[in-house]
Amino acid sequence: MTVEQAILERRSIRRYTEAPLTEEQLTKLLRAAMNTPSACDCRPWEFVVVRDKEQLARLAAAGKYTGMAKDAAAVIVIIASPARQEICPGFFPQDCGAVAMNIWLQATELGLGAVWCGVYPDERLTAKIAEIVATPEDQIPFGLIVIGNPAENPGPRDRYEPERIHFDRW
Repeated sequence: MTVEQAILERRSIRRYTEAPLTEEQLTKLLRAAMNTPSACDCRPWEFVVVRDKEQLARLAAAGKYTGMAKDAAAVIVIIASPARQEICPGFFPQDCGAVAMNIWLQATELGLGAVWCGVYPDERLTAKIAEIVATPEDQIPFGLIVIGNPAENPGPRDRYEPERIHFDRW
């Protein structure tokens, strides 16, 4: 699969089979996450991998849009570590957003289904996820990547809109 194929085939998958992820798949997903570029190479992230069914159910109940987590094989909780950004403070939202996309594209290349559930900056949701995965106070749950073997295939979609492109000036 090419990068272009992964970008066009990447879709929000919210239904999964009961098949678990392999350790090799998880390692590839986390390797993709950790090889994401970041401002000043601070790498302001940690990860909590949730596979326990009770924990997945708790994550599913945490927010309005997280219900699919209960049926997933795993959820990778992206945790922002702002203290790691001493040189370049304030960039963790861009850095962690790029992490989410790297995981999602890697999942697509592996034939897995995934969906990104935003957590930050919703303070109620960040507090709830922090409680569920027991993060230290100085760590911020940024987002959930819910992953599993897909039980749906919505097909690729091209959203290219040339009318939104401006050259040199608006």
